[in-house]
Amino acid sequence: MKAFLISDNVDSLVGLKTAGIRGSVVHKREEVLEVLEDLLKDKEISTIIVTEKIAELIPGELSKIKLSKLLPLVVEIPDRHGSKKEEDHLLNYVKEAIGLKL
Repeated sequence: MKAFLISDNVDSLVGLKTAGIRGSVVHKREEVLEVLEDLLKDKEISTIIVTEKIAELIPGELSKIKLSKLLPLVVEIPDRHGSKKEEDHLLNYVKEAIGLKL
């Protein structure tokens, strides 16, 4: 099983390439959808890593993948500028998902 990065910047791609993860740098919604469509056809891809900026371009499509399939796993990561989400977004996510306040 392999992972693949869809990023909007070369820095993220180079960083993950050092870990052996292939990727693609795209900037437009249509380009992202093309790459995503190809990845969903590839049975060897188990994890799709997307930067937060890319995730903002295709939120509906990513939600459908996350909710409808076991694989591939979709993971959002911050880019070189850091996360755009609030400081305690992970705690809020857990609270919403399971109703547990940490």
